[in-house]
Amino acid sequence: MKYNKIAFISSKTEKAKKAQTDLEKKYGNTKLNEADVLVVLGGDGFMLKTLHNQLSHTIPVYGMNTGSLGFLMNEYTTDDLEKKLDDSECITISPLNMIAEKESGGETKAIAINEVSVLRGTKEAAKIRIHIDDTIRIDELVCDGVLVATPAGSTAYNFSAHGPILPIDSNVLALTPISAFRPRRWKGATLSRSSKVYLEILDSIKRPVSSVADNNEVRNVKNVLIEENTDIKLQILFNSKNSLREKIISEQFEV
Repeated sequence: MKYNKIAFISSKTEKAKKAQTDLEKKYGNTKLNEADVLVVLGGDGFMLKTLHNQLSHTIPVYGMNTGSLGFLMNEYTTDDLEKKLDDSECITISPLNMIAEKESGGETKAIAINEVSVLRGTKEAAKIRIHIDDTIRIDELVCDGVLVATPAGSTAYNFSAHGPILPIDSNVLALTPISAFRPRRWKGATLSRSSKVYLEILDSIKRPVSSVADNNEVRNVKNVLIEENTDIKLQILFNSKNSLREKIISEQFEV
C-alpha cells in the first residue's frame, strides 16, 4: 500500500523532538485529519498513549523508537521512510473494554490495549472470585492481583507475572494471577477472545482493590467486567523483517 501523506507526532524528549524536526524537513508533515499514516516518535509508553488518542481514527500508525525498549516500535532512521512504510506489515488489534463498578457506586469504563489488571490496594491480599462467561471458575483466588492480557500486551506485564506469550494473530486472551497464594497451583488460563471475564472482589472493604486499564486506574472497586472490544480496530505498521509477529516469536526463545 502507498502512504503518500505522512503525519508526525513525537514525545516531549529532546531526542524525539529532534527526530520529528529532521523527518519533517525531509518528508513534510501532513495534518492528521488529511494523512494516510501517522508516524509516532518516542518509546512504548508514548506509543500506547498515542494509540489511545487515536481510537476513533482509522489510519495506520508506524512507531519509530527514540525511547528505551521500543517493543511496539520500529528502528529510528531518516532514510527511505516512504519505502519502509509501503513495504511494512500491518497488524490489526482490538483492545479490551473494562467496566469497573466502584464501592461508592457508579461505573468507570476504560480501554486497554495491553492489559487490564486488578491489584490489591493495601497490605492485605486481595480475594477475587473469577467468573468466565457466567460460570464461576475459581471461587476464591487469594493473591496480589490478576490480569487479562491481549496478544499485543502478552509480552509486557503479563509476561513479567509469568503469563504466556501469545502469538499476535491468536484468538485468545491470557488470564494470569499475580503472586497467587491460594490456590497455589493455579498458573492462569488462556481464554477465547470472545470470553467475558467477570472479577468479583470479595471482602472489598477490608481488602480494597484497584483496577487498571493500561495506565487508567480506578480505586476501591467491587467488581470488574473485561471483554474484547471488536468495534475498535487499531492498525500498527512494522518493518517486514522485524514485525510484531516476529518479535513475539523471538521473545519466546530468548534465554
